Amino acid sequence: MWTNENRARYDRSQLRYPSDVTDAEWTHIEPLIPPAKRGGNRRHVDEREVVNGLMYVLSTGCQWRAVPKDLPPRSTLYDYFDRWGRDRTLDRIHDALYVKCREAAAREASPTAAIIDSQSVKSAEKDPMRVDGGPTW
Repeated sequence: MWTNENRARYDRSQLRYPSDVTDAEWTHIEPLIPPAKRGGNRRHVDEREVVNGLMYVLSTGCQWRAVPKDLPPRSTLYDYFDRWGRDRTLDRIHDALYVKCREAAAREASPTAAIIDSQSVKSAEKDPMRVDGGPTW
């Protein structure tokens, strides 16, 4: 229900972009970011800005080359997106935030039931390829 308290909690008008993470959101995400690798140069990029850039791309669906100039360069964003995808950092962030959202909604951390609708079952039955890989006609 949209109360004045809820409106204030979800108000993103004070952020640069609606996709930017708030301070409260960042406190949940920051511990999940892996530390810089030992050796070599130290990290020169702000991880929060990387997360903001990735959230911008994911929420707007823009192309990498259309990332605004006040976010990290697109090559930096893509490198982190690729690295965090390979080392499953993005999965850990998703899973942790998913659990927090369910707990905030007074639900168990993982769902105990699933729903399969009849349309999903019907579309699975109409597979144009048989089990042996050949066409059905």
